[in-house]
Amino acid sequence: MESVVALFREPQQAQGALQTLLQRGFDRDHLGFALTDVVAQEDIAQQTGVSPEAGQPAGSAAVLKGAWLGILGGLVLTVPIWLLLLIIPVTRIYAHGGVLGILFGVIGGGALGGLFGALAGSDHGDFVNLLRRMGVPAEQAEKFYGGMKGGHVMVIARDPSGQRADEALSVMRKHGAVKLEDAVGAGQLQSERH
Repeated sequence: MESVVALFREPQQAQGALQTLLQRGFDRDHLGFALTDVVAQEDIAQQTGVSPEAGQPAGSAAVLKGAWLGILGGLVLTVPIWLLLLIIPVTRIYAHGGVLGILFGVIGGGALGGLFGALAGSDHGDFVNLLRRMGVPAEQAEKFYGGMKGGHVMVIARDPSGQRADEALSVMRKHGAVKLEDAVGAGQLQSERH
C-alpha cells in the first residue's frame, strides 16, 4: 500500500483536496486528515465525511518518560536544598527532614510526571509512529508532525493498489500542498509518496 501525505496551510485547501479525491473515486476509508484545531477538524469531517486520523496511542512509553522526567525534576529541586542543609552548620539538624523532602520530591515528581505523560500522549496520538508505519522516513515523519503542530492540516491518502498514488499527489499539489521547508524549514516537497 502506498500512501501520499501532504500539509496544507488552510483547512479549506485540505477540504478541497479531500472532496476532489472522493469525486475521483478514492475510498473514504483510505483517506484521512489531522490538525490541532478541533473545531476546524469537525467542520472538515462533516463537509467531507472523512474521519480524522487519531494517530497511534502513545501507550506506556509516554507515561514512563513522564515519570522519569518527574523523578529527575524532583531530585533537581530537592537535592540542592538538602546539600545546603548539610553544608550550613546551623541547619544540619534539619538534614533528616531534607532526606524526607527528597523522598517526597521523587515520589511526587514521578507521580505527576507519569500523569502528565499519560495526558500528553493521549491528546493527538503519536502521528510520527503512524507515519513511520506507513513507510515515511523518521526525519520526514517528524517534520510532517512539526508542521501539523505549527497549524498546518495533514492529509493522508492511502492507495492499496499503488496505481493511483501519483493521481493523489497531483490532486494535493493542485489544492495547495505546501513545501515541507515552508512549513517547518529546510526539507522536501510537502506532499510525498511513501
